[in-house]
Amino acid sequence: MIDDDQKFCRLVTDYLKPLGYAVTAVHEGPSGVERCQADSWDVVLLDVMLPGWDGFDVLRRIRQHSTVPVLMLTARGDEMDRIVGLEVGADDYLPKTFSTRELLARLRAVLRRSAREESAAAATAAPMVELVAGPLRMLPEARAAFLNDDPMDLTPVEFDLLLSLVRAKGRVRSREALLDEVRERNYDVFDRSIDVHVSALRKKLGDDARSPRFIRTMRSAGYLFIDPDAS
Repeated sequence: MIDDDQKFCRLVTDYLKPLGYAVTAVHEGPSGVERCQADSWDVVLLDVMLPGWDGFDVLRRIRQHSTVPVLMLTARGDEMDRIVGLEVGADDYLPKTFSTRELLARLRAVLRRSAREESAAAATAAPMVELVAGPLRMLPEARAAFLNDDPMDLTPVEFDLLLSLVRAKGRVRSREALLDEVRERNYDVFDRSIDVHVSALRKKLGDDARSPRFIRTMRSAGYLFIDPDAS
């Protein structure tokens, strides 16, 4: 928390600490920027009216090296202040006439958005997982499958079914277990429609149930995706 009003900082700290927040308060712009550079924070509460550097100056310097969520606080509720703060890089803006409940709600909202953005960024940056079984390749995140490098045209249920079988290659998957994992959940446990989906998959794989290369029927047990690397 970067705010020159020490009494106000104590009030906010006393309110947030019992709710599980660890709060550190600094009372000048330069020292606030230094703390942001030196440590890792989940969120910064930043006052606009600071001695020396104002909150906008501090925010500009924070944004030079950090994407930490910043919730700006001000005794003024001017629309222009809010516009400037948001354009400089604030995540939210709260006049100091707020209630503690509103502060908590804004904090939680900012933290939720930050968590979603971090998760999306991590998913984008992470290498895509690829499952390979002989000539078959599957990309679960992209929901794509390739046979001999040719894209397969699979329905959502067929994709989920094939993915479950490939992940368990070399091991039998019961019909009930497969039904639990496919997207259509409204099956009866004795419903044989899973067999229809397997039959459609076999056609798209160019497989023969009597002499299978990919999916083998295990009588009274379920299905097994043949592991091409197994001896």
